[in-house]
Amino acid sequence: MPSLPIVYINLAKDVERRERMESQLANMGLSASRLPAVWWNDLPAQIQSQYFCEQLNQDQYFKPMGNGEKGCYCSHLTACEKLLGSDAPALVVFEDDVRLLPTLPQALNAIAALPQDASWDMIKLFGREKEKIASRAPLGESALELISYQRIPSFAAGYVISRAGAQKMLATRRPFGRPVDVDIRFWLENGLRVFGVYPSVIALDDTSEVSSIWAQREAPADLAQRLRKFKMKLQLTWANSRATPPHVSEVLKTKS
Repeated sequence: MPSLPIVYINLAKDVERRERMESQLANMGLSASRLPAVWWNDLPAQIQSQYFCEQLNQDQYFKPMGNGEKGCYCSHLTACEKLLGSDAPALVVFEDDVRLLPTLPQALNAIAALPQDASWDMIKLFGREKEKIASRAPLGESALELISYQRIPSFAAGYVISRAGAQKMLATRRPFGRPVDVDIRFWLENGLRVFGVYPSVIALDDTSEVSSIWAQREAPADLAQRLRKFKMKLQLTWANSRATPPHVSEVLKTKS
């Protein structure tokens, strides 16, 4: 079984989600601990200001972030803090609305066997069905592949983060101004070396369509927000077109 510690982010009130995650993990023989999700309104204003910056939000994102998005990001940064407060080389992080696929233990075993150095910061466990792949190579002895991305996909539903990755996130994303999955896509800003497992070894559960962190329905974007979103996408596309993504050979120590 994997030697890396595993956590899943879960609000105290979401007992059903917690029980479902624990049942899935137990059925796979995986040991994990619950990481209490952050309810943003429970944080003192002084702590909120350490994690979120209104000006960054206005400069970087196309609309104001909701309290749920802030709490979600803060929860993921808390996972980084937890890793750095331990002796572990990396940490497996899940949100509590995922479905674990049978290939997950193989992937975690293979990732645990990778060099625990600065060659990788994050390995995503969930991505698109048809991924935009920059480089690829077999991951361990399974049928899975380790890939790098032409364009990093959204979602922070499940990933493995190294100590180097946690340090980068805390050093450059505290405070933040965009949702966590969007910030990860802007990897050029902080040099985050993001890879993925292909095909995905987790899926989104049906409950992922309804967020437990924020219950309110988002208001439709107005014209100004749609234009800002379009501009943000153009910036991301332009940056990716000029960037050289990390190569899997740097992680696997093989010839490209």
